[in-house]
Amino acid sequence: MNYISVAIDGPSGAGKSTMAKRLAAELGYVYVDTGAMYRAVGLYIMRKGINLEDKETIIRELPGIIVTIGYENGTQHVYLNEEDVSGLIRTEEVGKYASSCSAIPEVRAHLLELQRNMGKTNNIIMDGRDIGTVVLPDATVKIFLVASLEKRAKRRYDELIAKGENVSYEETYKQMEQRDFNDMNRAVAPLKPAEDAVHADTSDLGIEESYALLKKIIMEKTKDVL
Repeated sequence: MNYISVAIDGPSGAGKSTMAKRLAAELGYVYVDTGAMYRAVGLYIMRKGINLEDKETIIRELPGIIVTIGYENGTQHVYLNEEDVSGLIRTEEVGKYASSCSAIPEVRAHLLELQRNMGKTNNIIMDGRDIGTVVLPDATVKIFLVASLEKRAKRRYDELIAKGENVSYEETYKQMEQRDFNDMNRAVAPLKPAEDAVHADTSDLGIEESYALLKKIIMEKTKDVL
C-alpha cells in the first residue's frame, strides 16, 4: 500500500498547525506534531535535571527516549516512553528545554528516525520548518505556507490577548521577526522551501479560504495516488 505524506513548512505564526490538524481530521490522516515531540524530549531532560549546556549528557540519554504520537477519540496524545505526557509539555519551562534540545543535531537525528517511521505505516500530515527539506524529502505533497510578517504578528497578538496575556503588538512583532531570522539562519536544518514545494500565501485570506486552498493543493497532488 502506498501511504501519503504531506509536509507543511513555513515561518512561525503562518497557521501550519491549525491547518494541518484540521486537514488531518477531515482527510483521516495522522497529524504528526513535531513540536510536541521536541517538547517531550525537553520534558525528559528537565525531569533528569540535566543542564542544557551539557550537550554530551543529553546526547547520551537519547537511546532511552522514545516519543510516539497516538489518537484517542480524535484527540492527539503524545507519549514519552509509553507515558501520556500531553498535558505536561505545554509549559514555558518545557518549551525552553525543547528549544535548546532542538538545536542539537543528534537530538534532531534521533527524532528524525521516529518521525519518518510514522510515515511508513500511516497517511500523515506533518508541519514544521524542515519537513519537506529534511524530515520527509520524498513527501507526496510539500506545501510552503507563508503570510506577511505583519499579518502573522497580528494573528499571534490576537491569540495572546485572547488568552489574557499582557503583550503589545510591537513586542509580538519584534519577537516574531527575531524568530524568523533565527529559523532561517540556524546551522542545522534552516527554514527554507523545498525546491518542489507549492507556495501558499495566506496574507489576504481568512481561515476558511486558507483551509480551502491547502485542501485543494493536497487533493490535486494526491489524486493519482489514492
